[in-house]
Amino acid sequence: MIQKSYDNEVALYLIPTPIGNLDDITLRAIKTLESVDVIFAEDTRETRKLLNYLKISKKIISNHDYNEKSNCEKLLSFLNKGHAVGLVSDRGTPIISDPGYNLVKVAIENDYNVIALPGPTALIPALIASGLEPLPFLFYGFLNKKGNLKIKELEKLKYLEYTIIFYESSHRLLLTLENILKVFGNRKISISREISKKFEEIYRGETKEIIKILNNVKGEVVIVVEKNKKETKYDNLSIIEHINLYLKEGLDTKEAIKKVAKERRISKNEVYKVYHEID
Repeated sequence: MIQKSYDNEVALYLIPTPIGNLDDITLRAIKTLESVDVIFAEDTRETRKLLNYLKISKKIISNHDYNEKSNCEKLLSFLNKGHAVGLVSDRGTPIISDPGYNLVKVAIENDYNVIALPGPTALIPALIASGLEPLPFLFYGFLNKKGNLKIKELEKLKYLEYTIIFYESSHRLLLTLENILKVFGNRKISISREISKKFEEIYRGETKEIIKILNNVKGEVVIVVEKNKKETKYDNLSIIEHINLYLKEGLDTKEAIKKVAKERRISKNEVYKVYHEID
């Protein structure tokens, strides 16, 4: 299906909202909030505050992680009746570590256009102000809250040659940084908090140094971590051990064999035979 999108049509509109400073809202976002018939919102209280500030009155429906799937029928009901529907998250761009994916999916599956407006998001300001190489980068979002699962996630990421961006809550920040130090080593990092707000701060330095100076950090936090710059040596690993290294990181056997062959500069067939003990 090819989508050709035009404003003021029956569609699902993904509308970014300010992450702090209300002046960051775009003119198009304001016009779209004015024109849609109903708004699905992650936090109805925050959305109501924004609409009041903009002097806009709209029907708002709560849409969060726990009720989004049941909201899909509501969304289709509005679209089927010819209504334009807006979707907003608490702050920033919908779906980026926020609810909304299921609504988008069901709208597309039922041949309705999904129109995404550009606008505020925390990850890009944090990246470009970090002082770390901006490209290539990987946006990971939130790590698992459980320590052992968080460690496993970081293990899968530690060899990537990408600047990595994480979201984290302030009360878990210190533990997450300690886990990053443990798995990644003492890399350069940037911590941005309260982006675009009155008390915005950016901490830059090596992980050990940042851990020492953090004190009672509050607010929304974005962690930017330097890419892996260490050349990984595999001379001490057998082919099977090398493959098992990537299996442990979450790759399937086919992907692991392909990666090992490339790094050792030998054929995939040769690696396959060794791994499966074929003469």
